[in-house]
Amino acid sequence: MRLDQFLKESRIIKRRTLAKQMCDEGFVFVNGKQAKPSYEVKIGDEIEIYFKQKKMKYAVLGIPNKGTRKNIASNYYTLIGEEYYE
Repeated sequence: MRLDQFLKESRIIKRRTLAKQMCDEGFVFVNGKQAKPSYEVKIGDEIEIYFKQKKMKYAVLGIPNKGTRKNIASNYYTLIGEEYYE
């Protein structure tokens, strides 16, 4: 599954267009490397996302199907850490 679609389906980022834009602008890293929105996500990948005031780090536990329900979306990743900055 594409990175931008994974971020949307897992509900880490609300919209796919926003996920794609964040990847294009260099705010998303996979396994320590800047990632393109077309990157194929694999189980075990570590995703870092730089938001305005914090950095979030996730580990991929599974690949969701398209149209994943909200109540099970968080089963596909785990939060490794978050760091706030100014």
